Amino acid sequence: MAFQNAYSAYQKNNVTTASQGRLVVLLYEGAVKNLTGAIKLFEADGSVKPQNIEQFGKFIQKTQSIITELQVSLDMDKGGDIAKNLMALYIYFNQQLLDASIQKNKEKLNTVLKMLSDLLESWRTIANSTANAPAANIPGALNIQG
Repeated sequence: MAFQNAYSAYQKNNVTTASQGRLVVLLYEGAVKNLTGAIKLFEADGSVKPQNIEQFGKFIQKTQSIITELQVSLDMDKGGDIAKNLMALYIYFNQQLLDASIQKNKEKLNTVLKMLSDLLESWRTIANSTANAPAANIPGALNIQG
């Protein structure tokens, strides 16, 4: 119980102190984790056991919620073509997840997972770049404190 409380406190601190880029990475990581969980519930014959249907649905719903959060966080005014393209991808992802959930289609889930994983790696690169770092951490950055 104490471990769970410590872990929850760590997670909360990780989110509340993260940069915007890091928050996007955390969202993508959550989407990848949940989608991977849904895919793992498929049997060798491509079915999902009846006792796993509820968990499968929860994994898909969490993934969709995360993608929706990514959608609403887009700044369509300042984001230009990048924001428009990401919006189109997020709409596509949620549609594919809905179809895959209804049809229990593992291939659709794998396609979305691959694309999400690629985007995750891109966002990790962005989040770790100096463009996303606080000015105090960038060598040669203007220091207005004196």
